[in-house]
Amino acid sequence: MDALTGWISSDLSLWGLFISSFFAATLLPGGSEAVLFGVLKAYPETLWTALLIATIGNTLGGMVTFGMGWLLPQTQQLKHVEKLRRYGTPALLLAWVPLIGDALCLAAGWLRLNPWQAALFMAIGKLARYGLIALAMS
Repeated sequence: MDALTGWISSDLSLWGLFISSFFAATLLPGGSEAVLFGVLKAYPETLWTALLIATIGNTLGGMVTFGMGWLLPQTQQLKHVEKLRRYGTPALLLAWVPLIGDALCLAAGWLRLNPWQAALFMAIGKLARYGLIALAMS
């Protein structure tokens, strides 16, 4: 029975990590780093699963913000947004950075950058950040 309870607890913790990482990447305030820390502290055997779940959740949240930008009308060009056009989707490696990350995702959508490339670069940057958090814990 203890094994079943442990499995259910870790499973619920991973769902909580997914939800936290998803909402942390949207325009809503929140952070998923503390949740990742807690999950890895309680269930260190879930390291790779937790990193993958946090990355997927955070990337999907970033893509929601990207989609919101895509839906905004393109009325005028802004100087700072044009810089993003020059750097393109690789700039989304920084989508994890607090405050500017949300703006990058929104602007990338508004510029209609390639969504598949945007998701790829977001995921790489977010995985690197979560990996560094996990590494700092050990």
